[in-house]
Amino acid sequence: MWGFTGGFEVSMHDCRRDVSQSAQSFEKRAEMHEMHSFLSESLDIKRHTLLRCINTQHPASLKAASPQHPNMENEISPEPRDLGRALCIITGASKGFGRTLAFQLSCLLKPRSVLMLVARSAEQLNQLKEDIITLYGGQNKLDIRCVQADLEKKEGVEKTVQAAKETSVSELDHILLINNAASLGDVSRFALTFTDPAEVNRYLSLNVSGALSLTAGVLQAFPHRLSLRRSVVNISSLCALKPFPSWVLYCTGKAARDMMFRVLAEEEPDVRVLSYAPGPLDTDMQLQARRFSGDLQLRRSFSSMFSEGQLLSCETSGAKLMKLLQDNDFQSGAHLDFYEL
Repeated sequence: MWGFTGGFEVSMHDCRRDVSQSAQSFEKRAEMHEMHSFLSESLDIKRHTLLRCINTQHPASLKAASPQHPNMENEISPEPRDLGRALCIITGASKGFGRTLAFQLSCLLKPRSVLMLVARSAEQLNQLKEDIITLYGGQNKLDIRCVQADLEKKEGVEKTVQAAKETSVSELDHILLINNAASLGDVSRFALTFTDPAEVNRYLSLNVSGALSLTAGVLQAFPHRLSLRRSVVNISSLCALKPFPSWVLYCTGKAARDMMFRVLAEEEPDVRVLSYAPGPLDTDMQLQARRFSGDLQLRRSFSSMFSEGQLLSCETSGAKLMKLLQDNDFQSGAHLDFYEL
């Protein structure tokens, strides 16, 4: 992570501190959560389990990681090992977890790598690009490209794939696609109220269809060759595994994505596929859950967990994902949760 308490004051030395060392400070906390989940059925433990499903793209505490909004934490930083000379594509990059990943990955890509930031807001993408350049002062020598695209639509997917194709593959040894873009959906209603197929299809277009189509397009654009590592990350959730009342759209989308990427791992054994559940992040999506969840017990549990300070920062969770990518020893197709690592 980076300490933004006084603006962009982080050195490359800070950026490259050992993740594995820093992450150890969180192991006891994670182990404590897991031990309680097995030994107790109390309401507090149920709350913890419920909150693990929130892995949003819009952090309430990170409005913009810029000199005007210096709130990123100095907790964990990626270790020196790099991810090669890569084309790294991050969807949903303009806010929240995606924005944090953009900063963290910038430390791990070799010079002349391409960092492709994809989101609907061109203004926020351009601000992110400026902030990364400001932070590193051009030392990382990345080619940062912003792609304004709505991945709910065919045109947005095609635009993103075409932008990726413009990268010279001969200079790359790694293709990394992070499918982070997602939406919460209407959590104020229960399953029996969703009688309009068009409404359901609109939700699934971004959260399932868009992710599959983009992944297929990118992998087709960069086919298998011995010297090219190909990695695909799906930002998942506990909701992919466990049902929650009034969250039918979100749970359905996450479950479908997990299975989709498990199938990909079976079909394409040379592609490294990971579904990563980042845990309960302190984000705007979590704020929406506290305010609008139709299930009263869920809403109260979310509020209690927030007030008790049980949410994770995007930086803390992102650091564990960085270590997974660096170690590259996970089982392809696996679903890994922050608290399992």
